[in-house]
Amino acid sequence: MREGGSSRQVPDPPLRLRGVEFRLILLASLPFLLFLAIPLIAVLARVSPSQLLRSLFEEHVADAITLSISTTLIATGLTMVFGTPVAYLLARYTFWGRSLVDTLIDLPIVLPPAVAGVALLMAFGRQGIFGPFLQSIGLTIPFTRTAVVFAQLFVASPFYVKSAVQGFMRVDRELEQSAAMDGASAFRIFRDITLPLSLPSLTSGLVMTWARALGEFGGTIIFAGNYPGRTQTMPLAIYLGFEIDFSVAVTLAVVLLSISFAIIFLLRKVLHDRMFVV
Repeated sequence: MREGGSSRQVPDPPLRLRGVEFRLILLASLPFLLFLAIPLIAVLARVSPSQLLRSLFEEHVADAITLSISTTLIATGLTMVFGTPVAYLLARYTFWGRSLVDTLIDLPIVLPPAVAGVALLMAFGRQGIFGPFLQSIGLTIPFTRTAVVFAQLFVASPFYVKSAVQGFMRVDRELEQSAAMDGASAFRIFRDITLPLSLPSLTSGLVMTWARALGEFGGTIIFAGNYPGRTQTMPLAIYLGFEIDFSVAVTLAVVLLSISFAIIFLLRKVLHDRMFVV
């Protein structure tokens, strides 16, 4: 199957099962689906709409939401700017140490978040590798909003890079070569051909990066601390809410759950529709 006249392969659409086969597969899938769905439904059912609205207008809740949205958008933007060249490098070139670079990109995904926090502290903390230099120029990163962005960037950026690599690899190289033969510059080829054709993968990677950054906890609490109004993101406010105000914890859990579900659902819908346009 071809898309837009190019030779790029796209997946065949899912089968529409009916009858006994469908019911058997659905029955076999049900335990796992219920295991995932029931806890999420329980969170949504725990708080009433009026209680949700009341908690949303509390100052520390609004601060946590605002801080989370602003820092994750910054982290996602930085990921796009600095991660795109890395993804293009991995997708298009073979070089000594490529496997090492690829492993380095994968590592934050599998590392425990607390390890990420310790690593950032050892690199940018006052006693870290760059600590004395940063202090000499008057910069302090740990326990600031910058530290929040650093923690989110560290743990979430690989999701974009891995998705972007796949997107760049799927672009038909013959289209790029034809444009080059017609005199198009490398930048124009990237802007007019490579980027538009890989856009679904780039978009998916950015959304997954943003969603992962939104839920970042372990690295943030170690490297940035949990200071209301300054470094307290929604996951950190949920953690503190279990000790102080359970309704706040549930409210923020509902907010995070709703945002994550809506974004991922809409993304899957848009990408699915684009993928199967022939």
